[in-house]
Amino acid sequence: MKSWGTSNESALIKEKELSIELAHIREEKIQSQHKEQMEDLAAAHNSAITEMENNQTVTITILQDEHEKKIEELKAIHELERSALEEEFEKLRLSLQDQVDTLTFQNHSLKDKAKRFEEALRRSTNEQVEIALAPYQHLEEDMNSLKHVLEMKNQQIHHQEKKIIGLEKLAEKNVVLEEKVQILQQQNEDLKARIDNNVALTRQLSEENATLHEYVEKESKEMKRLSRTNEELVWRLQTGEPVSPVKMSSSSSNFQSSQGTLFPSAVSANPR
Repeated sequence: MKSWGTSNESALIKEKELSIELAHIREEKIQSQHKEQMEDLAAAHNSAITEMENNQTVTITILQDEHEKKIEELKAIHELERSALEEEFEKLRLSLQDQVDTLTFQNHSLKDKAKRFEEALRRSTNEQVEIALAPYQHLEEDMNSLKHVLEMKNQQIHHQEKKIIGLEKLAEKNVVLEEKVQILQQQNEDLKARIDNNVALTRQLSEENATLHEYVEKESKEMKRLSRTNEELVWRLQTGEPVSPVKMSSSSSNFQSSQGTLFPSAVSANPR
């Protein structure tokens, strides 16, 4: 009867040792799987963040370079056309001013000649009339020459009017270019807004990564604590030291709670 009780007690001890050993093996397997999952998630998360940051940096650099080149080209074209417009306008103004001065001088000269002619007509003597008419012997030739000069001036004025029309078209083109510059500036503002959104997303991912690392550290500490508890139980069983049922049930409940915490965490981490 005593030997049967001893055999039964030995069988219970071996059963407990086997149960603890199986629990320890299961714990190590779960811990290894959990660690691999955490490492895979962390690696994938860091790789995604790095790739997104690299792509974002390259895209921003390319867009900024293209935008700056377009702005510089438009500014250069605008400056060249503005300088050309100012130069053409100044030439036209000087040319027209010269023509006005010439015509004004010729008009004054003709008025003076007509005035002297009228004064000569008032004189009654033939000598005075001849003297007065002497300056006008080539008046017809002068008039024909003046007419020819006026025709040339009219042609020049017509040519200058065409130039003015061309300058007005260039001015309209300049307005269109200014509108394009405004559109590019609006696109630049939109690009800046997208960059700000990407920066906010990157910051959010970094915060989630930090939370994930903190969670892994907590799980690792819990696994270490459970491992120490199991080792203590195995040692107590091997040395024959009595094991408190309360402590074993507490360890078992802690292990189950850690399993319950472990698996939902892994499931919730996978969608990320």
